[in-house]
Amino acid sequence: MQNDLFGDGESNTVANTLTPEAQRAAVVRAELERHSYAYYVLDAPTIPDSEYDKLFRELQQLEEQFPELKTPDSPTLRVGGAALAEFGQVQHAVPMLSLNNAFEDEDIQAFDRRVSEGLNANNAIEYAIDLKFDGLAINLRYINGVFTQAATRGDGFTGEDVTENIRTIRSIPLRLNTNNPPVVLDVRGEVLMFKNDFAHLNQRQRDAGAKEFANPRNAAAGSLRQLDSKITAQRNLRFFAYGIGYLEGAEAPESHRELLQWYQVMGIPVCDENAVVTGAAGLLDFYRSIQTKRPSLAYEIDGVVYKVNSFAQQEELGFVSRAPRFAIAHKFPAEEALTVVQGIDIQVGRTGALTPVARLAPVFVGGVTITNATLHNEDEIRRKDVRIGDTVIVRRAGDVIPEVLAVVIERRPEPAPSMFEMLKSCPVCGSHVVREEGEAVARCTGGLFCSAQRKEALRHFASRKMMDIDGLGERYIDNLVEFDYVRGIADLYKLSLADLLEMKRRADEREGVIPETVQQGKIATKWAENLIDAIAASKQPALDRFLFALGIRHVGESTAKTLAEWLGSLELIRHSPLSLFLVLPDVGPVVAEAIADFFAEEKNQQALDELLKADVRPGGEHPPSAKLRQYLQSSVLLATLGIPKLTTTRCKQLQDRGLTLVNLAEIGDDGFVQLGLPADVNAALLEWLSAPKNRQQLLQLENLRLQLLAQIPEVTDAEGSLSGKTFVLTGTLPTLSREQASALIEAQGGKVSGSVSKKTSFVVAGDEAGSKLVKAQELGITILTEADLLHIVHGAEK
Repeated sequence: MQNDLFGDGESNTVANTLTPEAQRAAVVRAELERHSYAYYVLDAPTIPDSEYDKLFRELQQLEEQFPELKTPDSPTLRVGGAALAEFGQVQHAVPMLSLNNAFEDEDIQAFDRRVSEGLNANNAIEYAIDLKFDGLAINLRYINGVFTQAATRGDGFTGEDVTENIRTIRSIPLRLNTNNPPVVLDVRGEVLMFKNDFAHLNQRQRDAGAKEFANPRNAAAGSLRQLDSKITAQRNLRFFAYGIGYLEGAEAPESHRELLQWYQVMGIPVCDENAVVTGAAGLLDFYRSIQTKRPSLAYEIDGVVYKVNSFAQQEELGFVSRAPRFAIAHKFPAEEALTVVQGIDIQVGRTGALTPVARLAPVFVGGVTITNATLHNEDEIRRKDVRIGDTVIVRRAGDVIPEVLAVVIERRPEPAPSMFEMLKSCPVCGSHVVREEGEAVARCTGGLFCSAQRKEALRHFASRKMMDIDGLGERYIDNLVEFDYVRGIADLYKLSLADLLEMKRRADEREGVIPETVQQGKIATKWAENLIDAIAASKQPALDRFLFALGIRHVGESTAKTLAEWLGSLELIRHSPLSLFLVLPDVGPVVAEAIADFFAEEKNQQALDELLKADVRPGGEHPPSAKLRQYLQSSVLLATLGIPKLTTTRCKQLQDRGLTLVNLAEIGDDGFVQLGLPADVNAALLEWLSAPKNRQQLLQLENLRLQLLAQIPEVTDAEGSLSGKTFVLTGTLPTLSREQASALIEAQGGKVSGSVSKKTSFVVAGDEAGSKLVKAQELGITILTEADLLHIVHGAEK
């Protein structure tokens, strides 16, 4: 039989040995805890407040008169103790990791599918559902059933010691209701403030002329982080348990639902709004029902949390990064409000993306005052028809990023404001702006020059697969840019030892740090000397690594190798027209245009010149590949110009009739009849040639063609047996690293790509292969193991 909740826990034999005062104190303690549980956990008061206060005062008097009667679980500790100087640090025995978020039904269906596949389950999975409270995650530690310590989540591994403040929360038992408690139990849960308590708190703040809290979560956070626990005691915080950390000296429950039931038996508060369901349909049904019920709840929630109910299955699924595979948070749609667009600004991101941002009349949404909201891109602005002066509906997407949802057209001012036009040049550096076909985002092309992209450009440039500048980490890059030592990539090669030491001193000064060596009257220089040496050692990279390092959009390791192999020199690549890039194998129109746009930007060319002046130049350059000769036919180059109605077949017909690029550039109106083309094609070609720049383009292309043919070796390059084959690597191979496998393939003339497409020849899959393997299976592409790959390569070598 279960013992009485919050009984005094003393046997009659022990009780008979106590003094009358000690017996009375034990009885009053049990009474107070029982009434607190009824009031704060069950929401069913059993006595009037005045009677509770009377019992409380009696216990206080007994403890004052007989200090030896004060126990670690005494209800009198809930009023708060002496103020702390600061919070101590607590290392979590089991990390408090965060959850991945989901927002759409499809996300939940995908989660259920991943779980089922991870468990190889034939039947629907059983899930436990808890509410996602809008509060603060806390770990409560009980030793031998007595509450001893509480810590915030912190960074998941180390939190702040808030024990004294947690003692003031009356819904948290100071002693567990069990005669056989665990030796150690870490209870995970949420501290929160109910809506009514929040309203009362803000009223008190107003009455006192103090600043009001923005929302219950901020109020709970502010209350829990009071160094004076007496203040916390006045704030009426609550707690709901939803998980477990470290457990010793007791058998763990077999499921999440059993865990919550165990907690309830021991007097630990658990939210009644929970459920156990099966499959994605069950999850979504609960989500919709609680979403309808949300406004009537006594507390704020921002979603629900789904967990695989079985702990054994949770352990089997494990974790990915710092989040569990067996759980996910399903967030509610964000809150919305009306406001006015006062302006539209353009922000330049670290990758050059131009993002329109609405400047708003300040509006309070979801507990935060919003003055800016993203408009995403030009297409979104036009689709929503957002104009300066419009009244708009704004929301906090994912409860984090404010966005403009829609325009209230009937409130548009008269006369109607003009429509938005995207800038043609970067507002930061003035470089021209491009928007690739099929993309919604416009981008600044001044990658090497634009200060908005400077840090990202430097990080990319210095990375291992690019220039491989060992020791140039993120922190040094940030400081070099922020203190203005590096304005462009070439400035890296102008740094002196004195510059680096001064940068370090300024960074330490800014952060209020005095290194131990400085305290000893010494200056550490070895790191700076090593960095200077590493920068100098990077001055002669292979051409493909240098091209990759430039950060040209869409140019990854594979494309950089193609450019280097086929064209051979930086000088040719940086001055080639779009047409030459278009004829290269595995370089499509989008990539070719990105390369041409990059080198067409004068500021990028200036940055390259600066690098060359600093003696940074690619090694191992060579003449263009002999394989390029086949792509330098007039018909092939002509087809790249995109002349309306002039197809590849018709270009070949013109070449077969002896027409050269020079002939076409010089042809007059009377010469079109001799071409033998249909009238509509003749008309389209005539219109294209009517622009003098197009005739000039033909002459320049012919001149480039002749120059390249003169440089190309006569002997055709030897081809490997895997030439023309494209491989994609995915997952972890048993013995080969990704770089080793790529080298084996490329040594036999094969190409390694980063993405799967219809042009992919083989996919080499290892452990934990992901979406690439799935796509390959969908497209019917041959899947190879590492053993298969080695067999193909070694067979090719024989």
